[in-house]
Amino acid sequence: MYNNEERNAYFEKAIREIGASDLVEGIVQIGSGVIGYKDDYSDIDLMVATSNIEDADITRNFVRETLSDFNTSYIKEKPFSKDIFLVIALLQNGLEFNVSIVPREFLSVKSPLWKVIVDKTGLVSEKMEAENEKFQNKPVKYNVGFDVAFEFVYCALALEKELKRNNYIYALKKLEDMRDYTLIVQALNEDKKLHQFKAYQTLNPSFIEAYLSTYPEEVTVESIRISSQNLIELFMKTLKQSSIFTMDHDLEQLLYKNKMTNIS
Repeated sequence: MYNNEERNAYFEKAIREIGASDLVEGIVQIGSGVIGYKDDYSDIDLMVATSNIEDADITRNFVRETLSDFNTSYIKEKPFSKDIFLVIALLQNGLEFNVSIVPREFLSVKSPLWKVIVDKTGLVSEKMEAENEKFQNKPVKYNVGFDVAFEFVYCALALEKELKRNNYIYALKKLEDMRDYTLIVQALNEDKKLHQFKAYQTLNPSFIEAYLSTYPEEVTVESIRISSQNLIELFMKTLKQSSIFTMDHDLEQLLYKNKMTNIS
């Protein structure tokens, strides 16, 4: 396991070696490291900006080759789009690098946790400031882009159908989907950074306690159904505190009817 000094040394090494390339116009740090890493297990997250779109692919290769010399155990590439890439490097000491390669004109701000580390032209900072202004002016900064209330109810209905089929595995999958939607609403209620949010331990303690109590004690129809009913109650309570999401009357009646039918 690495310590803070080792992580800082790897961070400086990455900035120095990646930033030295003529392909790289700038480097932006994102994530908890911007304000001080959350804990000893936090990753290093960077955006590497290229001046030209056509340089993104070759820059991805350069970043991968650079990180491969960092005592890595494994490197994985993920294309986000035709010209935006992510390189994940898992080091032997447990440290993880997540480095996205982004043409400068495609840079975006998805949370307030960002800091320009390298900017050879001044244009990277200019772009990030413009994107940050757009982000700050969004009425809903972390909108999920779909109807959370409907999706929750749809999963609750599907769960009951699968229980009647004795299809425990799929019923449990639907239960986990319902949990995910509940977490989304609660995170937004607490104004958490929804983008890549993982710090669930920072949520309201009473919510955490209620949430954890909804896990089934055993894999039986009755136990899964009790968990579902408890989760429905928690979701509705959480939803009523939301300034973003609502559930229309007909959908609420459908959920209530389904709940009552399966309690009796």
